[in-house]
Amino acid sequence: MDLKNVSGNKALNAPPEKKTYPYYIEEQPSSNRVDQFLCAFAAVLEYSDYRSLLDSYCTSNAKCNRCAVTCPVFMATGDPRDIPCYRTNILLDIYKRYFTIGGAIKARFTGGFELTEDIIDEMLEIFYRCTACRRCTRACPMGVDHGLITRLGRYVLSLIGIVPKALHVSVREQLQGETHNTSKIPKEALLDTLSFLAEEFKDMTGVELTVPVDQYDRDFVFFCAVSDYLMEPETLLGNAAVLYASGDWDKWTIGTCNYDGINYGLFYSDWHLENIIKQLLREVTRLRGRNVLIGECGHASRSAHDFVPVFGGNSAYPVVSFIEYTLGCLEQGRIHLDPDVITERVTYHDPCNVARSGWIVEQPRKILKSFVKNFVEMEPHGQENYCCGGGGGLVSVDEIHEFRMEIGGKMKAQQLEKVAADIIIAPCANCKKQLKELVEYYKLPSKVMGLHDLILKAIEIPGGKSPAERKEEAALFEI
Repeated sequence: MDLKNVSGNKALNAPPEKKTYPYYIEEQPSSNRVDQFLCAFAAVLEYSDYRSLLDSYCTSNAKCNRCAVTCPVFMATGDPRDIPCYRTNILLDIYKRYFTIGGAIKARFTGGFELTEDIIDEMLEIFYRCTACRRCTRACPMGVDHGLITRLGRYVLSLIGIVPKALHVSVREQLQGETHNTSKIPKEALLDTLSFLAEEFKDMTGVELTVPVDQYDRDFVFFCAVSDYLMEPETLLGNAAVLYASGDWDKWTIGTCNYDGINYGLFYSDWHLENIIKQLLREVTRLRGRNVLIGECGHASRSAHDFVPVFGGNSAYPVVSFIEYTLGCLEQGRIHLDPDVITERVTYHDPCNVARSGWIVEQPRKILKSFVKNFVEMEPHGQENYCCGGGGGLVSVDEIHEFRMEIGGKMKAQQLEKVAADIIIAPCANCKKQLKELVEYYKLPSKVMGLHDLILKAIEIPGGKSPAERKEEAALFEI
């Protein structure tokens, strides 16, 4: 398929109109959503620090549209409603009109802006067209964080019971369900999966091991995106290979009361974000762990890294990305990667949640360049990368698959076509799902995998089969 000729979805680009959104759930259906929205907004302003931020943004000129040329969604559609400034100013207009003295005086004497049901409908659409990649924020000359404002709008909507079904159901199970994880994997199924992974590890490497579960006083309590236990076993096997080869096998554990690093609160709700973080911390405290070790997941890594210190209090354990851990082991000479095993052309996709701030950018590249001879970069990359198209929780909303393929992920698909890599490395559960769907949708000749999937192929396992032997066996199995 010629990616350059893919047009945006006409229905999505049509002028705003009164309509229903089947991927939303409304817990508190009401004919007066305007009053509900304003009451919820008032509560957020009273019990948070958003007011000072909004006051600052209101004094700046947030209408220069410089952000337009950085937004992958706008670049795909050309629709003015997809310009980050446009979304931001809807919420700023509501704030100025109803929550500032100047706005109240102006409304009394001259009329002006009024929040209506039509504007509520428009927010329902445009706030969830944004992938929250925050690429626009790096380009804003006034320092306006458009991604944060979009998230604030989603937060207020969630407080009146309006949120995408996929996010609502997952968070409810994580906080109130029996399994306390977004994929509803019970403890028994987790243990079966870990047993299966141990058998796979033995077949692959020749080394027998038992995955540590509910072990106390360990250096690391491990949390991955729980979906990895169902969909990304090779990523977990790669994690296990690093821990075993480094000599740290007896220094980590998985807890059975909480084993999900996913935090969808990061996408739309401070309330849920905080409670999910506190649930994670309770598990580390229960096991008397010393560090939080986060697997390959962009938003799980960011939510833990940024908000464990905020909500943790005295239980604010250090947070370590598995990528940081692996690089440390490599630089200390505790693991060795065979440079002759990977012959394919490999590129790297930067997950927005860990790369945009500059946190995880060079670490994975140092790892890859240590054993991949044919490594190539996409342009742009690093902090300027294009979002996969499923960020901000959109990848979980199957009802907008067409939007994610033809609009949200269009720029990324063009990048992938241009770089023409055999293997696309994406150390993020959400990115891997979205990129795999893009590769299938656009029929690209590439394979998407995690960083530790590739490390698994090249790592030398003490007392086990060599990487060359494992590669030869894998080739025979494929035949």
